[in-house]
Amino acid sequence: MKNIFLVAIAVVVSGCAAIQPVSQEVNTNVIASTNPAPTGCRFVTQVLGSQGNFITGGFTSNANLESGAMNDLKNKAFEAHGNYVQIVTNRAGVTASSSISSDGAGGFFGGGRSQQTNVTSTGNVYKCPAKLIGLE
Repeated sequence: MKNIFLVAIAVVVSGCAAIQPVSQEVNTNVIASTNPAPTGCRFVTQVLGSQGNFITGGFTSNANLESGAMNDLKNKAFEAHGNYVQIVTNRAGVTASSSISSDGAGGFFGGGRSQQTNVTSTGNVYKCPAKLIGLE
């Protein structure tokens, strides 16, 4: 039983870290922007990047959720042989925990809190000449 508890703790703690770039090349060779791709770029595919879930998201900082989702998006663009990602959507998921209690007068009220537990970004991946996107 102790081993199961330790494994569960390890899973939660590892879920708190942001997804990292698959290589240094992702950091230096993939640009992500909300701006449309410059003229002269070729569309490759659409990708989805995400970080967090209803289990680990509450233990993960908002900064790690956002940077992890962006790194996941850029990793997938890199794997698709693209070097420019136009971010189309960026959504934060919120999970609410609730409780229902008696108000003592025969009625009930809901309580609880909500928190950001995941971030999902959608992007259009393009292959662009390096000069067009400032990589040369």
